Amino acid sequence: MLNAKDQARIAEAVGDAESGTSGEIVCVLAAEVSHYPEVALGWAAISALVLPALALSAGVHPLTLAADTAGVWMAAQAGALESELALALGLYAMIQTVLFVLVFALVEIPAVRRWATPSGLKRHKVERAARQQFAAIAARAQGSETGVLIFVGLVDRQVQVLADKTLHDKADEASWKAAAAAITEGMKPGKDPTTGIVQAVSICGAVLKAHFPATDGGGNVFSNAPVEI
Repeated sequence: MLNAKDQARIAEAVGDAESGTSGEIVCVLAAEVSHYPEVALGWAAISALVLPALALSAGVHPLTLAADTAGVWMAAQAGALESELALALGLYAMIQTVLFVLVFALVEIPAVRRWATPSGLKRHKVERAARQQFAAIAARAQGSETGVLIFVGLVDRQVQVLADKTLHDKADEASWKAAAAAITEGMKPGKDPTTGIVQAVSICGAVLKAHFPATDGGGNVFSNAPVEI
């Protein structure tokens, strides 16, 4: 996801931020936290349900179109066919099925899926992935209660900054928001996400140094290098 130079920049920033504090900062970078299967299913279902109904309300009738396509004989029988409810329902269902398959295949294209995925769903998925990572890291933190996780969904363009309860209770919420905002700004088109991550690490480091200065018992439990998942 990031080249060696960018990884080294983040590792150096984490090392500087952790100097003078007993706290820990862990950066986890994810490409895309989910395949979002519900997005393609949702768009396909909506299209199959809504578009045919809109076409009917606009005066487009499948039996009339079929008659025009089939030629004079079928056109002559159109009046009889229109009375055949079963045929009309069958054509309607076929149109819905075709629409469902086409829209599903279209939205499964990664670039289209990213555009079609609501930001709220991305935020929810990234938050869940971040909390799972935070729980896994906390379990290996040897009783530390002064850790910060910076979780970045690079493709999803979402950020979560999570802190242990002890640190969260002491620190100002504005600090975590500022750290997340720095990364969000760096992920905008034409900008450098690594610079945003480095700025966020610096902000979190200042909070750790203010509330948990270094002690003899403090140690660097985790690697400074970002973890890519």
